[in-house]
Amino acid sequence: MAVPEGNYGRMAPRSGLAAKHFIDVGAGVIDSDFRGEIKILLFNFGDQPFEVKAGDRVAQLIIEKYTITDILEVTDLEESVRGEKGFGSTGVQGEVIKH
Repeated sequence: MAVPEGNYGRMAPRSGLAAKHFIDVGAGVIDSDFRGEIKILLFNFGDQPFEVKAGDRVAQLIIEKYTITDILEVTDLEESVRGEKGFGSTGVQGEVIKH
């Protein structure tokens, strides 16, 4: 298969395999100029062996457009509401109560 120019393919895990068997997909970018066989790198984060058989649907290919843009290095950034708050800092409605 050939990914259309201006796009790339992203190999993503199937939600059922991830939720039920802890199987994830790694290193899944396919450039538009790639013409070889597409291979899928699977990670088993579960505690049970997982067997893949011919024809099993273990991943899904998502075609995404990309934009080429100029990146400008700056010494200071504009302030934002979020600031430097990282993982888990959004989507929290109020005070967190610890038990």
